[in-house]
Amino acid sequence: MPTTEEMDRSAEQSSSATPPVLPLAGLRVIDVGNFLAGPYAASILGEFGAEVIKVEHPDGGDPMRRFGTATKRENATLAWLSEARNRKSVTIDLLRPEGVDLFKRLVAKSDVLVENFRPGTMESWGLGWPQVHEANPGIVMLRVTGYGQTGPYRRRAGFAHIAQAFGGLNYLAGFPGETPVLPGTVPLGDYIASLFGTIGVLVALRHKAQTGKGQIVDVGIYEAVFRVLEEIAPAYALLGKIREREGAGSFVAVPHGHFRTQDNRWIAIACTTDKMFERLSVAMGRPELSSREMYGDQRKRLAAREIVNQHVIDWVGSLTRHEVLNRCLYEEVPVGEVNSIADIFNDPHFAARGNLVRWREENLGEVVVPGVVPRLSATPGRINNLGPRLGDGNDEVLRVLLGLAAGEIAMLRERNVVR
Repeated sequence: MPTTEEMDRSAEQSSSATPPVLPLAGLRVIDVGNFLAGPYAASILGEFGAEVIKVEHPDGGDPMRRFGTATKRENATLAWLSEARNRKSVTIDLLRPEGVDLFKRLVAKSDVLVENFRPGTMESWGLGWPQVHEANPGIVMLRVTGYGQTGPYRRRAGFAHIAQAFGGLNYLAGFPGETPVLPGTVPLGDYIASLFGTIGVLVALRHKAQTGKGQIVDVGIYEAVFRVLEEIAPAYALLGKIREREGAGSFVAVPHGHFRTQDNRWIAIACTTDKMFERLSVAMGRPELSSREMYGDQRKRLAAREIVNQHVIDWVGSLTRHEVLNRCLYEEVPVGEVNSIADIFNDPHFAARGNLVRWREENLGEVVVPGVVPRLSATPGRINNLGPRLGDGNDEVLRVLLGLAAGEIAMLRERNVVR
């Protein structure tokens, strides 16, 4: 249940004591995927009012329940509690004819279906687009896979790490001449693909409102990654330029990177224009560095990258992070702390923006998860529950939504079609 802090914040965001009806209220989403790519889109829709029903196999459910840091609750890691929030769990064995029939009945009463199995898997269960569309012509089906539903690599297994490598991101991460690294060691590709998937679902729902017709939203994780890589495609096509790894810096500007402070902390500085470098020079007490005779022109700075960076390295290294931050902020230099998660938990801005939501979870105590993004002024999204227990929504969905009698549910349980 929400903490007092959450309820106070919700009251402040709303003009009345009663939280506003969220814009996606009345929308029903079926999440039948595993792990993160695709299901995260369902989480976003749920934060803004959609009812999300997570369909899982009766034997163990989504493998993400066991991915990440374990908790005292069986089948509920911290990753599951955080990223599978705002949904109810229903267990259905889709390898059984009775399970397929139940699923189609659920599709008939829903608006969106999210799946992320390898292409052909849903079809092998008799739940491909023709069957889903027949059950509900207005359904929007989000399909997230490593390589998309078409193309020669469509049947390859897809994971964020592999998609980031194939899509060109990992090649750019690391230091010159060294092994490419995994950016942030988090599944960025899964999150990015889900964000594009969410956009696709909302666009498709708009089309449905106009025409009454559903459609497929097809997202390949690699292409979602590729789409956010700035100018690398036109630069190669036009100039034959292959962008390489550049460590903590940037080929387009200098100084532009991470610098170690005297107290062994890190600070990020970004000077993308001559004016920004002039401000930094003043903050450093070296205004002559930004003169036209020295490094006041971006082209001169780029040509003398190592020299310019060394001036900044020496200055930053002579001061504490607090001192560097204050001097740069005073001169309006783009600067920021390179935060660890411990820094984030102690930062007043994260607290003020509600980026850390503290949730009291039964038998676990306080669990802290990232807040809702984006922030809406009139109808802010909210968290209703963390990752659900396996099958916690069975009775509600099977009995109330699908209208099954107690005897039918008991028979399905006896046959292990549902848990």
